[in-house]
Formats: sequence, structure tokens, C-alpha cells
Amino acid sequence: MTDSDLSVLRERADKGDKDAVDELIELAAELGDMDELRRLSDGGNATATDLLIEMAGEHGDVGELRRLSDAGSVTATDQLIELATEYGDLGELRRLAGKGNTTAAEQLAELTAE
Repeated sequence: MTDSDLSVLRERADKGDKDAVDELIELAAELGDMDELRRLSDGGNATATDLLIEMAGEHGDVGELRRLSDAGSVTATDQLIELATEYGDLGELRRLAGKGNTTAAEQLAELTAE
């Protein structure tokens, strides 16, 4: 796909063409294009958000997961807790626990008890 084709596809998507949005999401996922998924996610597309969370988790992108979690995504929060636990990131677990997340608090308690 050329840059011109991609621009046309984005234009169609921005005008509400659901098929174009679906194509963009599929293409972004295939290419591992987190920027495109972020753009679509920030525009309110739940499928793009789910794929972005999945990709961020696979890449260990704590910053992206934190951004999505702070924006209210429970799925991103769960993935962030999983990564923080895996990495032993007590600071992140404390931050989430401080915001009232009981799972983060439980993981923090487990890690600090070891």
C-alpha cells in the first residue's frame, strides 16, 4: 500500500467509513503500527484500543499501558499489573494500589512478602 493509498484510507475512515476503519485497524495490526492504533484508539475505536493494549503488553510498553490505564481502560490496567508484577515494578504497583486498585495491592503485598 502506498502512502497515497493510506492517506485516502485514513480520509475515508475520518469521514466515518466503517470499512475503512476496519481496514486501517487490520493493516496497523499486521504492520505492528502502534501509532496508527493509538490514533484510532484515541478516536474512540474499541477494537483499536484492544489491539493496542495487546501489542503494548507484548512489547512490554509500560508507558503506553499506563497512558491507557490512566484514561480508564480496565484491560490496560490489568495488563499493566501483570507486567509490573512480572518485572517486580513495586513503584507501579504502589501507584495503582494508591489509586484504589485491589489487584495491584494484592500483587504488591505478595511481592513484598517474598
